[in-house]
Amino acid sequence: MRLSLEVNGERVAHDVEPRMSLADFLRHELRLTGTKVGCEHGVCGACTVHLDGEPVRSCLLLAVQADGSAVTTVEGLDAPVLRSAFHEHHALQCGFCTPGFLMSAAAFLRETTEPDETEIRAALSGNLCRCTGYLPLIAAVEEAAARMVQGA
Repeated sequence: MRLSLEVNGERVAHDVEPRMSLADFLRHELRLTGTKVGCEHGVCGACTVHLDGEPVRSCLLLAVQADGSAVTTVEGLDAPVLRSAFHEHHALQCGFCTPGFLMSAAAFLRETTEPDETEIRAALSGNLCRCTGYLPLIAAVEEAAARMVQGA
């Protein structure tokens, strides 16, 4: 099937198998390997991308379902404050889950400008990490939110 969509601001037209997941399309056809595939059941959140601005699990979507849409991957995510806060708070260790956390946190911070810890925990609860213990992740999102409010 012919697929036409926007990926990280660039128009893409590509032939795909109807059963190919959006995650596999991004990784294997477009070589955007920041999107990780962990569980392939939508549970771990490593494959999170933005589809028309909303966070989605790309392992659960077929690439053809994104036809005509705008997809943003971690490679195209414009969130320097969030990235900086993740770095400064050591909110990653192995890095496998980091793209999914960044994508989820960025979408959350677009909607919630002054979140409390409970809201941050809820927003990140759909992403799994085996390394950090979550406290650095929460601190990074808190810091990014505070910086974004100050800069506004």
